[in-house]
Amino acid sequence: MGGEAGSAAAVGSEGRVKSLGLVFEDERKGCYSSGETVAGHVLLEAAEPVALRALRLEAHGRATAAWGPSPGAAAPAAASEVEYLNVRLSLREPPAGEGILLLQPGKHEFPFSFQLPSEPLVTSFTGKYGSIQYCVRAVLERPKVPDQSVKRELQVISHIDVNTPALLTPVLKTQEKMVGCWFFTSGPVSLSAKIERKGYCNGEAIPIYAEIENCSSRLVVPKAAIFQTQTYLASGRTKTIRHMVANVRGNHIASGGTDTWNGKTLKIPPVTPSILDCCIIRVDYSLAVYIHIPGAKKLMLELPLVIGTVPYHGFGSRNSSVASRFSMDMSWLALTLPEQPEAPPNYADVVSEEEFSRHVPPYPQPPNCEGEACCPMFACIQEFRFQPPPLYSEVDPHPPDVEETQPVSFIL
Repeated sequence: MGGEAGSAAAVGSEGRVKSLGLVFEDERKGCYSSGETVAGHVLLEAAEPVALRALRLEAHGRATAAWGPSPGAAAPAAASEVEYLNVRLSLREPPAGEGILLLQPGKHEFPFSFQLPSEPLVTSFTGKYGSIQYCVRAVLERPKVPDQSVKRELQVISHIDVNTPALLTPVLKTQEKMVGCWFFTSGPVSLSAKIERKGYCNGEAIPIYAEIENCSSRLVVPKAAIFQTQTYLASGRTKTIRHMVANVRGNHIASGGTDTWNGKTLKIPPVTPSILDCCIIRVDYSLAVYIHIPGAKKLMLELPLVIGTVPYHGFGSRNSSVASRFSMDMSWLALTLPEQPEAPPNYADVVSEEEFSRHVPPYPQPPNCEGEACCPMFACIQEFRFQPPPLYSEVDPHPPDVEETQPVSFIL
C-alpha cells in the first residue's frame, strides 16, 4: 500500500489540473441571510492522473477597517477586524492510513453544503477605509506543488424591516436663521420640514413636506438631498466620509416670499442598506432640507433616514393614520351641515314645458343599422347639453296654488 501511495505521489506531482471551479446551486440568488443554506459544487478537471492530499472548502466573513499614517502626522497606521463567519469542510481526503489520493483523468464534481450562522450577519459592504466581505473558497492540496484554490464572493444582507413602529414614525424639524452681519441684519429665513416616516427602501420616492419663509433681503433657493455617512473605527480612531447620493431643487424665493412643498418627491437610488450593527463600520443616511442663501451659511435641517430591505406594506400600517388625518381634516363639516340635508329641487319642477321644448334642439335620428355596427364606436352618440337654468326673478313665474310656509334656520 505504501508503494502504491509513493507511485501515486510520483505521478500526481507531475499531473496537471486542467481547471478548478466553484459554482453555487442557485446562481441567480443575489444574496444570503443569516440561517440560510449555501450549497454548490466544486468542479475539477484533470488532464492526467493527479495526486492530492485533500480537497477542502472554506467560508470566511469579516469586517476590516484600516488606514495608513497621515502624511506629516505622528499617528501610526490603524487597523481593526471583526470575524462573522468561519466554516471549514473536507470534500475529499485519502483513506485512513494513506497520505495520498489519486484522481483519474477527467471531470470530477464534489458537492458541498453549509448553513450560515443564525446570529445576525452584517451586510456586505466595500468602502474607502474598510469593507465587510464574505467568500467561499475551495483549496486543492497537492504534494510537492503549491496549493491550488478558487474563490467566489458571497453577498450577505442583513434585513431591515421598515414597517417596524420605530421606522414608521414621522420626522419633523423647524429652524430659523437671521441673515446679516453684526447689527446689519436683513431679516430671518425660516424652514420647517417633515417626512411621513423614517424608514424607506431603494427605489422609493420620499415625499417631502416643507414650508419656507424668506423675510431677508436676499434671493434664496430651497434644496433637498440624501446623504450617506460612512464611519470607520480602528485602533481607537475614527474616519468619516460623507457624500450626496441624490438631490432635488426647488424654485427661487424672493425677498418677502414663501414657498410650500406638499410632497415634493426625491427618489432613492440603488445604495447599500443602512449598516447599524457593526462595531467598526457604520453606514447612516439622512435627508437634508436646506436653503442656499447668497453670502451666508446655508440653513439646513437633517432628518434621519434608515434605508431598509423589507418594503413598506402601506395599507395595513397606514390606514389608521390616513383615516385619522381624514377625520381631522373633515371634522369642520359637522359644524356647517344640517343633520338631514335637503335634496335640491327637480329641474323639471322649475322649468315649464314651453321653456323645455324651446331649448331642446331637434337632433337627427341615428341610422337603423339592423343589429350591425355601421359606423365606428361612439360615432352615433348625440351631442348632450345641459338645459339652461331659468332666468333669475324675485317673483315666482309659477306660483303654487297653496302657499306653504316653512321655518328657515341659519347655522352660523
